[in-house]
Amino acid sequence: MNDVIIEVKHLSKSFGSNTVLRDIDFTVCRGDVISIIGASGSGKSTLLRCMNLLETPSAGEILYHGENILSRSVKAPEYRSHVGMVFQSFNLFNNMTVIKNCTVGQRTVLHKNAAEAKANAMKYLEHVGMAPFVNAKPRQLSGGQKQRVAIARALAMDPEILLFDEPTSALDPEMVGEVLSVMKSLTESGMTMIVVTHEMAFAKEVSTRVIYMNDGVICEEGTPAEVFDDPQKEETKAFLSRFRNASAE
Repeated sequence: MNDVIIEVKHLSKSFGSNTVLRDIDFTVCRGDVISIIGASGSGKSTLLRCMNLLETPSAGEILYHGENILSRSVKAPEYRSHVGMVFQSFNLFNNMTVIKNCTVGQRTVLHKNAAEAKANAMKYLEHVGMAPFVNAKPRQLSGGQKQRVAIARALAMDPEILLFDEPTSALDPEMVGEVLSVMKSLTESGMTMIVVTHEMAFAKEVSTRVIYMNDGVICEEGTPAEVFDDPQKEETKAFLSRFRNASAE
C-alpha cells in the first residue's frame, strides 16, 4: 500500500480575504478509500476541486506521481482523465444521450474511436445498472440514475483515482442506497477513491482512512475505528455526536 499516487503538501486556498484551506497535508496510495467528513463550509469540496484543478490553490503543491500538477507544463484535461470526479449535481450534458455522455470524453481527450469508446462505455453502464437507458436524455432519469451515469462516465475514462464530491447529497433518500451500492462495489474492485460525504455509515464501513476537516484544516485522521470509535480531538467528538443524535431522532 505504499504505491503513492497523490501527495498534497502545505496546500492553502483563499478567496479574497477568506481562507478556506490552511496548510493541508495528506497522501493517497493505490487502493486507498479515503472519506473526508466535516461540517458544511469546512473546506472539503474546495479541497477536491483543487485536487482536480477546478480551483487553483493559493499555496502549496499537489504531486501526481511526483510531478507538481500546478506547473504550467501539466495539461488539465489530460490530468483529469487520470483523476476523475463525480459531482454532487451530476454535471451531465443535458442535450446528449446517456451513451453520448459516456463517450464524448473518451473521444475528445483519450482519442478513442467510436466503436472502442462505445464498448468501454457500455461496460461501465452495465456495471452501474444503466445499460437499458443508453438512449435516454438526463431529463428522463431520476437523480439516482443520473448519478450512476455520472459514475459510469467517470469510469469510462479509465482513471487511476476517483474523487466523489458529496455524490448523494442531491438525491432523494430512497435513491441514496442505489448510488452507495455502486460506490461500495467500486471499493471492492480496488478502485482508489476520495469521497467527501455526510454518509457516516458508508464512510465507517468502506474507508481505509477517514479525514475529519474543521475550519479549513485536517483536524483528525485515522482508520474508521480510530476516528469514529476513539476520536482524540474535542472538535471531532462534537461533530460525531451531532450526527449520532440526528440519526437517533
